Amino acid sequence: MDGPSRRKMLITGGALGAFGALGMAAPAHARPLWTWAPSGSVAGAGAGADPEWVWDEEVDRLVAAVIDRGDVPRVNAELRKWTRNDQPLPPGLPADVRDFMERARQLPSWADRSKLETAARFNGTRGLYLNLLNGVGGGMLSTAIPREARAVYYSKGGADMEDRVAKTSLLGFAVGGLNAYRPDGKVVVEAVKTRMVHAAVRHLLPKSPGWSRTGGGQTIPISQADMLVTWHSLPTYTMRKLLEWNVPMSPADSEGYLHLWQVTAHMLGILDEYIPATWDAADSQYGQVLEPILATTPEGVELTDILLGQLAEQTSPGGIDRPLVNALARYLVGDHVADLDRIPREPFWERAIATAWPKLVAYREKLIPLPLVPPLAWTIDEAARQYILFYLTKGRGTHIEIPDTNRPDAAT
Repeated sequence: MDGPSRRKMLITGGALGAFGALGMAAPAHARPLWTWAPSGSVAGAGAGADPEWVWDEEVDRLVAAVIDRGDVPRVNAELRKWTRNDQPLPPGLPADVRDFMERARQLPSWADRSKLETAARFNGTRGLYLNLLNGVGGGMLSTAIPREARAVYYSKGGADMEDRVAKTSLLGFAVGGLNAYRPDGKVVVEAVKTRMVHAAVRHLLPKSPGWSRTGGGQTIPISQADMLVTWHSLPTYTMRKLLEWNVPMSPADSEGYLHLWQVTAHMLGILDEYIPATWDAADSQYGQVLEPILATTPEGVELTDILLGQLAEQTSPGGIDRPLVNALARYLVGDHVADLDRIPREPFWERAIATAWPKLVAYREKLIPLPLVPPLAWTIDEAARQYILFYLTKGRGTHIEIPDTNRPDAAT
């Protein structure tokens, strides 16, 4: 087929019928004019160019050449051998790939080791919240981002979402690791590999007829603006939720967590002039680049259903009940995004989670005693833990690799 399965179009019992199948293909939204000032970035200055028309030129040229000359299998075989931040690059890499990776693996001059260590400790003490928000929360948010949903769906990874989840989890859990940017960590490895994958998608996806029909007028995917949107769906969204949940944190914890993701943004190829320097600057940019572009797409609806279905079926013996999975996802992203993703309403579990989750957070933070936590809260707590386990285990034995083709069943 050359588009999302029609069986996904009626997930909510006819709610989409009012629009019709074609009505789900949201029109290209006019993106706001770029007004965010580079003075608010980690660079403190910049040209102020609209990131919508900026990509990652050096790696784009390199990876296009690798694909066109048939070197992808060779490069992927060598990349599998590179697994630690401090590890020398595999000697079998082509010279041009090796030269780029040696430069790309270097941390920016403004990286602060003490802040990265503070972030690692924060990740250790708040891992449940952070993994849940970056996993299910960021995942459900991403499927309501039209360009991201379409790029995922029509690229090679869209044909096997279980494998896609596994590869995505590699970078996410590397960032959240206690040793993230230490010599024995993996963030540098996974970020550089992901940067190269993005370049491959930019080269390949314009050749997909399916993507070209839904690209929202874009001729090259994954611009700097698109990468910023994805970035905000992780740390900025997560920090907003932590504050909403009244999770205690020191100023150093907050600053360290931002710094972790600032460095990661740089390692993924986002230009320093676009990386917010403070949480206030991040919130301002979030409001300009992410919130206005959220919309429903058939690709996003299908990917949402696949992701939640995998969680319900595979996280534990017998799985987690799909209604609980739906309600947890809806609680994390809110009704607006959940409605865009066509996540069904689950009144019982929605009420239960809205009542129990704040008490679970307060109990974990030693703000209330155990007797005040309702018994049903532990069912919800276990569901959250099983979701995280699902993501942790999916990444085992897989590798981030450069694709050399688009989604096979969307090629015609």
